[in-house]
Amino acid sequence: MINTVLLITNERRIIMSDLTWKGRWNEIKGKVKQQYADLTDDDLMYAEGKEDELVGKLQKKTGKTQDEVNTWLNDL
Repeated sequence: MINTVLLITNERRIIMSDLTWKGRWNEIKGKVKQQYADLTDDDLMYAEGKEDELVGKLQKKTGKTQDEVNTWLNDL
């Protein structure tokens, strides 16, 4: 039962993250570029419904795990 609650909580967090990123993406993108200058505009292109692809590109370029990328972007 606890795992189910945690799963629901995590799903809600991810949905909130997607909505937050969508509304603030230009601001977040600028901060990401400051920390990783080798990321290109193509690497950071936000497409609605393709958040997983964006996170995957960031994972590959930064060497972070999916959770680390999500946390990092949420904290910007």
